[in-house]
Amino acid sequence: MLKIKSYVKVKSVAEAYELNQKKTAIVLGGMVWLKMGNRNISTAIDLSGLGLDTIQEFDDEFVIGCMTPLRELEINESLNEYTHGAIQESLRHIVGVQFRNCATVGGSIWGRYGFSDVLTMFLGMDTWVELYDAGKIPLTEFVNRKKDNDILVNIIVKKQPLHVCYMSQRNTKTDFPVLTCVASMIGEEARTVIGARPGHAVVVEDKDHILKNFKNMTKKQREEAIRKFAEYAAANVKTSGNMRASAEYRTLLVEVFTRRTWETVGGMKDEY
Repeated sequence: MLKIKSYVKVKSVAEAYELNQKKTAIVLGGMVWLKMGNRNISTAIDLSGLGLDTIQEFDDEFVIGCMTPLRELEINESLNEYTHGAIQESLRHIVGVQFRNCATVGGSIWGRYGFSDVLTMFLGMDTWVELYDAGKIPLTEFVNRKKDNDILVNIIVKKQPLHVCYMSQRNTKTDFPVLTCVASMIGEEARTVIGARPGHAVVVEDKDHILKNFKNMTKKQREEAIRKFAEYAAANVKTSGNMRASAEYRTLLVEVFTRRTWETVGGMKDEY
């Protein structure tokens, strides 16, 4: 059972930050995951009155408030145009529309959950997080950062030239994913992200430079590079087993989805 001693609807992020310095305080997101736990909370901090539930588009970036519901991301035309529909694909399987109307992007990113489609998708773009105290840092850095008492204010997606594909595997339609995968060309950078391993999503470091200069490869070169990189990813991404799948099955999915997403980005398969 979740027990809350004090509830505060804050009037500023500064007030939220000050209240959150107590170990037993917590910032509320959409409450869809938090309510499932058993814990005692001294102060529940509500950010819903701060106007942090909008998606703003500028010439060079999207600024997404931490309290923005996942459903708003899913149906946002500009974000879906920019990601070639990948944003919608990454969100449409998460439980149901009512759930996605409650769950927030800030809660999903801050939690760094091992089952998060949202974290996988945003790692596949040039994404930054804006923290009240620490300022702006890349999501690739934030995901490995130790959890602290800072406040996540905004998620910022830089508008670099992007070609991206998202795929996931589920045992049933609305269940947690067994594995998630993103392949993307961010400008000239080839990036692959694997999530629901079931640990939090990771960027696969291409130490052998297999996908280097992917944009300028011939079709035959791309096919060979994709095959090699899919095998490389399966050999280097750590997986484990749980009630949804074994480690061996997940490792197989790493290879299959890495190949399929890169075939889509490379133009060998249709998108979604």
